[in-house]
Amino acid sequence: MGPLGTGLGGGVELSLYNIAQEMIKRGHTLQILAPQGSKLESMPIVEIPGNLQIIAQNQERNAPITMPENSVLANLCEYARQVQNEYDLIVNFAYDWLPFYLTPFFKTPIAHFVSMGSIYAAMDEIVAQVAEQFPRTIGFYTPSQGATFSFVETSDRSIYYLSSGIDLSLYEFCSHPQNKLAWLARIAPEKGLEDAIAAAQIAKIPLKVMGKIQDEDYWQQICQTYANAPFEYLGFLSTTKMQQELRQCRAMLMTPRWVEAFGNVAIEALACGVPVISYRRGGPAEIIQDGKTGFLVEPDSVEGLVNAIARLDEINRYTCRQQAEAEFSLEALGDRFEAWFRDILQL
Repeated sequence: MGPLGTGLGGGVELSLYNIAQEMIKRGHTLQILAPQGSKLESMPIVEIPGNLQIIAQNQERNAPITMPENSVLANLCEYARQVQNEYDLIVNFAYDWLPFYLTPFFKTPIAHFVSMGSIYAAMDEIVAQVAEQFPRTIGFYTPSQGATFSFVETSDRSIYYLSSGIDLSLYEFCSHPQNKLAWLARIAPEKGLEDAIAAAQIAKIPLKVMGKIQDEDYWQQICQTYANAPFEYLGFLSTTKMQQELRQCRAMLMTPRWVEAFGNVAIEALACGVPVISYRRGGPAEIIQDGKTGFLVEPDSVEGLVNAIARLDEINRYTCRQQAEAEFSLEALGDRFEAWFRDILQL
């Protein structure tokens, strides 16, 4: 967990913002609870002080549950408990054990949007328990993400797959790009940036790198290893500035080392008309139409990335934008989430 607007939450920050935006547009009243220092444009936020949780991606598979002193997560849950009677539904976006554990102690139903695949055992166990005790309250981005949790295969409970969506008006189509590639993600080992840089170096095409540096040691190691590679770090950019850079690129590379739950950056690229070249792993494999809106290659294969880059002229950039419009609009996203919420409340 981290303050909203800082990039620490990765793609789930964008998901939360877009879902909230669409719910408000549809006439629902909502309040966002988030760590102190959070900023989301024009959104009603209650900022809660406290110390941040350990990042889930840094947990060992069998790590015990831990919380810091004056935990912001515990404080968020306590605030939610105090005001729960004012709301019909609580929606949990935190990939953390505590909100799931506390679910039976709340009177107001809780919808849990699980934003990552299986990472550590204690989390898997508590998600399975909640799914069993409170049917219909578990939502995933994609089936491939859900499949990383062993209970999903044997569960007879309703599991929701909600995908994602974006405000397409914020992304401008570009039909004539520059000879550049893009990589957009949190800069951390599980995102595999070094493969994208290696592919750009072999293809002799400059690479624009955008995103929050989450692991400084990892970033410095990349800078030393690929000191002569053609890449440029542009920082963690606002949506407006990011899409200005992204849309001018011939393609965006996605190189996840783990099962990506979805990959919001993929649909952001498609909205700009930018084809996506990704490892065939997790969410991106459910988004990209291989050979039509990008290419899916063997996981961890730099050679596969390079070969796909050489085939980019086969992709019609208008087809990329059309897929984004058909599948990933805010309206489509709102329909999916509203149906989930109504099912939980049995409306």
